[in-house]
Amino acid sequence: MKKSLVIIAVALLCAGCAQASNTTSAAMETTATPSAPVSLSVDSGPQAPGGTVPPTIGISWDQASKDQAVEVAQKAMADFARSTVGEQQWANDLGRWLTPQATADYSGVDPANILASRVTGLAQLTVDDSNGYGVTAAVPTNAGTYTLQLLRSDKDAPWKVSRFTPPTS
Repeated sequence: MKKSLVIIAVALLCAGCAQASNTTSAAMETTATPSAPVSLSVDSGPQAPGGTVPPTIGISWDQASKDQAVEVAQKAMADFARSTVGEQQWANDLGRWLTPQATADYSGVDPANILASRVTGLAQLTVDDSNGYGVTAAVPTNAGTYTLQLLRSDKDAPWKVSRFTPPTS
């Protein structure tokens, strides 16, 4: 009896280890069918006739927008580069320049770990003339040039920093 149980157990063990044959058919072809009609614009024409993109996306740039972005980048970097300030003070002062997501992202930063301690020059913007919602600013510090990503939600909304990128070297 024991010998037959051992043989059955070994047979089951071997059967469990053996590869099963593929019983499914080769590739099954499926085609997608729309569940709703294609979206058309108000006059029943296509959304983007001719596939053209508008010259600007929402907000066009003017000198006042650029000046405001430079000012925010300068002030935000000045508040960011204060490694001797306590964590609570640092977070409170910096928070006024940040997007809500950046506020959450930088809430755990210990300012003592930030290499820069002062801004050493004026911010230089990299502007995409077709998009007035975002801009990058290169801000020189005593630890190298930081790159800041600034965003705004409309022409009259304030610029907010979404990211500080430290120098690469």
